[in-house]
Amino acid sequence: MDDSHALSKTTVSIEDEMRFSYLDYAMSVIIGRALPDVRDGLKPVHRRVLYAMHQSGNSSGKPYRKSAKTVGEVIGKFHPHGDQAVYDTIVRLAQNFSLRYPLIDGQGNFGSIDGDRAAAMRYTEIRMHPLAEELLRDIDKETVDFGPNYDGTEDEPLVLPCGFPNLLANGADGIAVGMATRIPPHNLGEVIDAADYLIKNPRCKVSDLLTFIKGPDFPTAGVIHGRSGITEAYHTGRGRIIVRGIIEVEEGKGSSRDRLVITELPYQVNKVQLIEEIAQLVRDQRDPKRTRKIDGIGDIADIRDESDREGIRVVLELRKEAIPKVVITNLFKHTKLQTTFGAIFLAIVSGRPRVLNLKEMIWHYLGHRREVVVRRTQYLLKQAEARAHILEGLKKALDHLDAIIALIRASGTPAEAKEGLIARFEFSELQAQAILDMRLQRLTQLERDKLLDELRELLARIDEYKRLLASTQLVDAIVAQELRDIRARFADARRTRIEDEEVDIQTLDMIAEEDVVISLSQRNYVKRTSLSEYRSQGRGGKGLMLASVREDDFIDRIQIASTHDHSLWFTSNGTVHSLPVHRVPEFGRASQGKPAQNLFPLQQGERIQGFLALRSLEEPDLFVVTFTQSGVVKRTELPAYANIRSTGIIALSLDDGDSLITVGLASETDSLFLATSRGMSIRFPASEVRPMGRPARGVRGIQLRDGDRVVGASVVQADEQILTLTALGYGKRTEVEEYRSQGRGGLGLISLRCTDKTGPVVAALNVRHDDEIVVATKQGKVIRTAAEAISLFGRNAQGVRIIKLEPDDEVVSVTRAGAVHAEGIDDADPSTDVETDASTEIDTDATEPQDDTIDE
Repeated sequence: MDDSHALSKTTVSIEDEMRFSYLDYAMSVIIGRALPDVRDGLKPVHRRVLYAMHQSGNSSGKPYRKSAKTVGEVIGKFHPHGDQAVYDTIVRLAQNFSLRYPLIDGQGNFGSIDGDRAAAMRYTEIRMHPLAEELLRDIDKETVDFGPNYDGTEDEPLVLPCGFPNLLANGADGIAVGMATRIPPHNLGEVIDAADYLIKNPRCKVSDLLTFIKGPDFPTAGVIHGRSGITEAYHTGRGRIIVRGIIEVEEGKGSSRDRLVITELPYQVNKVQLIEEIAQLVRDQRDPKRTRKIDGIGDIADIRDESDREGIRVVLELRKEAIPKVVITNLFKHTKLQTTFGAIFLAIVSGRPRVLNLKEMIWHYLGHRREVVVRRTQYLLKQAEARAHILEGLKKALDHLDAIIALIRASGTPAEAKEGLIARFEFSELQAQAILDMRLQRLTQLERDKLLDELRELLARIDEYKRLLASTQLVDAIVAQELRDIRARFADARRTRIEDEEVDIQTLDMIAEEDVVISLSQRNYVKRTSLSEYRSQGRGGKGLMLASVREDDFIDRIQIASTHDHSLWFTSNGTVHSLPVHRVPEFGRASQGKPAQNLFPLQQGERIQGFLALRSLEEPDLFVVTFTQSGVVKRTELPAYANIRSTGIIALSLDDGDSLITVGLASETDSLFLATSRGMSIRFPASEVRPMGRPARGVRGIQLRDGDRVVGASVVQADEQILTLTALGYGKRTEVEEYRSQGRGGLGLISLRCTDKTGPVVAALNVRHDDEIVVATKQGKVIRTAAEAISLFGRNAQGVRIIKLEPDDEVVSVTRAGAVHAEGIDDADPSTDVETDASTEIDTDATEPQDDTIDE
């Protein structure tokens, strides 16, 4: 084999080859495909499409032409890629929901905001939009550089003259290698006003330009919430802009239901996909990650798309009980009705990708326009001087007409005549040729006058061109005037509204406010159930099942709260935890609930003993009062509980063997009331308990006899009553004033004489006549009854039966459900009223002040 034909071998490192080859690929994508040029705001494929249409005469004043023909010209001359990629570019340039100012005027099906694809290119027709022609105006006047196409057979522009700031007006979107650009569209009038201002004030700041450019202006309108993201993007080139669609509430008339109507969408949101997303949420009633239930979203009963040529109209029918604000907030939170536009002002500047601020983007554009005006003027000057040179030769020829005619007649050939004119009359070659080409009619006096007028006009224009080229101020004036002319022709009103208020979707905004029952079982199971599930019953009713409890568990405590409340949860060990009420697990009335250990980090044997529902933890005039089983009381300012760690904080320190039984809120004018299991009670002013810090133990509230313990304690006011309830279902209401105020720390007064018929006291709490009482039993039953349905009795009376109990059942807790209307509640059965004859009163008021403070 001949060695001259042997292949040469070169050993290269695959690592180096990958590095260099990938770098070449990356630069090709960055410069030649994915990122726009800062000067005209176009990627190469966009620029090639528009230039091919210009070159073929497919202008706005001409008839529409098949899209397929333009696609063929683009890929045949300038863009050696797939035809579908080029057609997709054409389609997007024609869509008024993709571009703020479409550059192609399309006829036929060019897709929709629903995500429908455009018809095949053989069906659709296009021509240039009048505004797009401003991008190419004067391109034939040597205003921009050209370069060879992919095979060297054609020249294509490397940038367009760009008569308006297209990069800001239409924005850009592209992903390159290791970088991406996302420039939002803007209002053309605002951008031109800012550019005009920058021309006159080149030292201005970005903040000055914000006077003119309010923010992005999307083709699909919508609302931008907050200016911080806009300001950040314009100053740094990067920012997060919150965009929302428009939802209007149409209130139903008569029996009609309320409706939510979506009339505008955020930019680049697919309407059909949005409707499917909403429908999926309604079906699942959980967030897209399926981590938690969405409150209120199930109140959407029907979804209809009534959109037409007039605009978008998506109707969401609501159920009767729906709260529109809650549904709207959840739609913004969990669907693309609210999106974040991540702005990245990245563009190609002098062949390199750069992140620019607003001023830099406009400044680079104006620099390009200055260059275009200068190059156009130079071109016009060159053309004018060439024409003037010809006209001067013709004028000189007319002055020597007879001699020139004689010379030409005497010449044997045109070349000989041309040489004779140059030699004898010192004409240039161009002038000599023009004289030979001149028609005889130009020899008339009229034509002579026209020639002289044209020469004078040309000389004046030449002077003007030279003056313009010598003055940057004149160049800027022309740039500004041409921008103002385009503004007058094409600018329109802003579509996207901008709200100063930042988007701050609070969790509570997505939660329907309602009263709920928080129940706690003996085995520390907790749940939240709507209060509406418990119908009002007359006193003496058997009640409804609160939970399906196990034989070794029973409902121990219930509390009433709102789903919009903050809540403080106090444990028997003296720790306090914080939890929004709406985050308490929701279960049906007959369900057992969820272990409290799953909500709070409880120790072995620790349980929840108190619950406070509050709208704010910053009330300086309110105090948290804690009561313990051994009669210790402590008063602490409410703001001390404002910041609670996830693991909880100390609410009070406890003595060995003592435990927290309940908590309350008190002001300086309130009284504190404590009741024991053996029927003793005491009332004293809250001010007798001095405010202490959270870690303090407190002071003695009541002195207990052996075997007795505190079972009820509360903060009371003079116009309230005390509801006392025994284990066997007997209870009564007694005016607070009948429990006269005593000194703190005494044995107290008899509040109820306990017998085998009544059983020991299990609860005592303050109520008003319009409150509703909720009683729970050991076997899991609950009864609701109006407080005023329970007769008022004296302090020593046993009272009436509140609830009928099954054998081996007993009352374990009672709470009030707030003010209610008592319509439909049965009257009490007089036969169940039992009033004792006991009148014994043990008065153990302290006669001297006692220093019984327990160490803090």
